[in-house]
Amino acid sequence: MSNKIFVAGHNGMVGSAICRQLLNQNCEVITASRKELDLTNQAYVKKFFAAHKFDQVYLAAAKVGGIHANNTYPAEFIYQNLMIQSNIIHSSYQSDVEKLLFLGSSCIYPKLARQPIEENELLNGHLEQTNEPYAIAKIAGIKMCESYNRQYGSDYRSVMPTNLYGPGDNYHPENSHVIPALIRRFHDAKVANAPKVLAWGTGSALREFLHVDDMAAASIFVMNLEKVIFDKEVESMQSHLNVGSGVECSIAELTELIAKVVGYQGSIVWDKTKPDGAPRKLMDSRRLNDIGWYPQINLESGLADTYENYVKLAECCDKNDMISSAS
Repeated sequence: MSNKIFVAGHNGMVGSAICRQLLNQNCEVITASRKELDLTNQAYVKKFFAAHKFDQVYLAAAKVGGIHANNTYPAEFIYQNLMIQSNIIHSSYQSDVEKLLFLGSSCIYPKLARQPIEENELLNGHLEQTNEPYAIAKIAGIKMCESYNRQYGSDYRSVMPTNLYGPGDNYHPENSHVIPALIRRFHDAKVANAPKVLAWGTGSALREFLHVDDMAAASIFVMNLEKVIFDKEVESMQSHLNVGSGVECSIAELTELIAKVVGYQGSIVWDKTKPDGAPRKLMDSRRLNDIGWYPQINLESGLADTYENYVKLAECCDKNDMISSAS
């Protein structure tokens, strides 16, 4: 394994998990906070890469959020993500980085994609409107990696995770994803002895979830695959791999499971005026499975681990400090 690695987005949920695992493998991991390096500034990023001469780069930096955040800040989502990934990918090429791994999102796929979603569903239909700007940026990142590989012979790989959760997530009451939002909501309701908790939508949408430690393990696995093995599973213009758990549940089932893990005894009320998002989203991860990677953490134990982490944070931090940028 290479011994000088840059993890962009090390303070986010995925980036921090990757850092933990790399450090456990005695790698030299380089990071830079937002104050130290503005990833949207091309000149700063170019100078940073030229100074360090990295062997590998994990591109986990991104502006992320749930349905509310994507609907409210679409310009920020498309601009910041395009700038961050463009600067990092191009600076990697300019400074002769050996390998780069780009982390995308399952939202790159069409809203009504055939299920389970295979990698070849990309660009095969209309995107979910609520997060289209973010999805467009992520698609551009995949295609940028592919284009540099085709023109310059670089080794830039992309992985598309399903819905992620775990330690380091964003617990903002409005801008977070479904699992951290529900964990916070049920915890607050339990503490306040509230008789009911409000959940968004109808609960009928089907989703797949993967613990962030499994995602980090998959990222490192894919990064360090021999090129001949990786190339057998991809094509020059379809070079990304799905990363999922292979297990799906309804939002209603997820909500009940989180209530159980938290220990909330009240009732759940569904606000059906809120959007459900895509009706179903299950990743087909057979390509990654075929080359030897499988997740290790099931949903209930993963949620218990996540809630334990949340409680520890809630005990020692102001809740405002628990709102992560996840980038």
